[in-house]
Amino acid sequence: MSADVPHEATLEFVYDERELARIVAASVGQEVGEIDDDRSRTTIDRDGRRIHVEIAARDLIALRAALNTWLSLVDVAERTAGARPADGSST
Repeated sequence: MSADVPHEATLEFVYDERELARIVAASVGQEVGEIDDDRSRTTIDRDGRRIHVEIAARDLIALRAALNTWLSLVDVAERTAGARPADGSST
């Protein structure tokens, strides 16, 4: 952990199908670099059916904001790709 980004979080999403993971990762991956600022940075990696979102932030407020943003982006990508019904219930 770097001294200038003392707060980190990792989100992991696992999908039934590799193709769905690819679609979601490609959808949210477009935002990397666009949303980052001087207080937080995010990287996204996909390994088969898993997506890893790594967030590093200088303070807890920036970490919380980044977590909320990326969780929302993944949620929208999943619903758009048909991974879940719009009401958020399990399929």
